Amino acid sequence: MLASEPTCHLEPSQESGYAFVQRGIKGELIMLNLLHFREIADYSAHPELMPEAPISGVEAFNRYILHTLPYLQKSGGDLLLLGSGGPFLIGPAHERWDLAMLVRQKSVHSFLGFARNKGYLAGHGHRTAALADSRLLPLAELRMPVWGEWRHHG
Repeated sequence: MLASEPTCHLEPSQESGYAFVQRGIKGELIMLNLLHFREIADYSAHPELMPEAPISGVEAFNRYILHTLPYLQKSGGDLLLLGSGGPFLIGPAHERWDLAMLVRQKSVHSFLGFARNKGYLAGHGHRTAALADSRLLPLAELRMPVWGEWRHHG
């Protein structure tokens, strides 16, 4: 039996998008992004954004951030943190993320509006070109939780 290629996650599936909306997150949310860059950006899916000379995945992601920030801020969101990654202290030894990013959004509704904005989407190909793999975890803040009363909300 041949080993299968590792699965890369670059966009939400229809099922994960539905589950996100069904969580019913109220108020602000934080999007935890874990990002692994390509060595050389791959613009084959977005040739209209391709630079004249090849660039690294990191450079392509920088273009994505510069393009995206005005749309994010206009939607009520903000970039809270860009942090250099590396190997886990607790976690799989073989897993490594190049960058962690925290993005605050004022609501699920404003996040969805941002994600559908045509101006934002015009530069989204920089992200696709930059990334070899990613994870996106929406976080709902727990305000002074009483752990015995806290319930897991899938």
